[in-house]
Formats: sequence, structure tokens, C-alpha cells
Amino acid sequence: MPEQPLFSNETKVISLEQEAQFVLNGIVSRTLFRANGTRQVLFGFAEGQELTEHTSPHHALIQIISGQCEFSLKSEPRTLKSGDVLYMPPGLPHAVRATSQFSMLLTLVSTQTPPAAA
Repeated sequence: MPEQPLFSNETKVISLEQEAQFVLNGIVSRTLFRANGTRQVLFGFAEGQELTEHTSPHHALIQIISGQCEFSLKSEPRTLKSGDVLYMPPGLPHAVRATSQFSMLLTLVSTQTPPAAA
């Protein structure tokens, strides 16, 4: 069964920092929102956890909510901390490693153009 987004059709206010979840030696992801080619996912990384290099067909915005991490973009490492925002175009090779426990909000936007109105 697909995960139900935290936001549905009702108005709701949340604290991203309070909603982030962490597990020892793991990564927790929670879908917050999904509609019209856009998806938002809240991640909580334990210190030392990583995602190996990969690409995505989507535009991606990363907002660091708490802690610190190292994002490698085309194998070039960059340190990101709470309050930083990173944009990644589709197809960019990237990896992430938690240099401390950290949380981030990932917003994915489809590259597909919606059909023209008739």
C-alpha cells in the first residue's frame, strides 16, 4: 500500500523540525505532499548514514532543516547545514552523507510539461 502523505485536502500547519523522525543507524523518510508532478519528502538521517551516488529525472530542491551533511555534486563535496537550500537540475549525479544527525526536506518537481488546456 502506498504511503499516505501527511498533507491531504485540509489546511494544516506543522513544524518540519518536530515532524522529522530518526532511527539509530538508519534513514527515515516521510512523504508530506504529492500532487500534479510535485512530491515533498521529509528525511531524517542518523550520523554516518549515506545515499550513494545516483541521479533523478526531476528538478530537486533540498532544504536542510537541522544538523549538517555533505552533498557531493558530480563527485564534488559541499557541506550543507541548517537553513541551507540546494537546487539540483534533472540528471545531476549526487550523493549525500550525514556528518551529524540531520533532517532535510526534498521537493521533487516533474520535468514533464502538463498537457495544454483544450
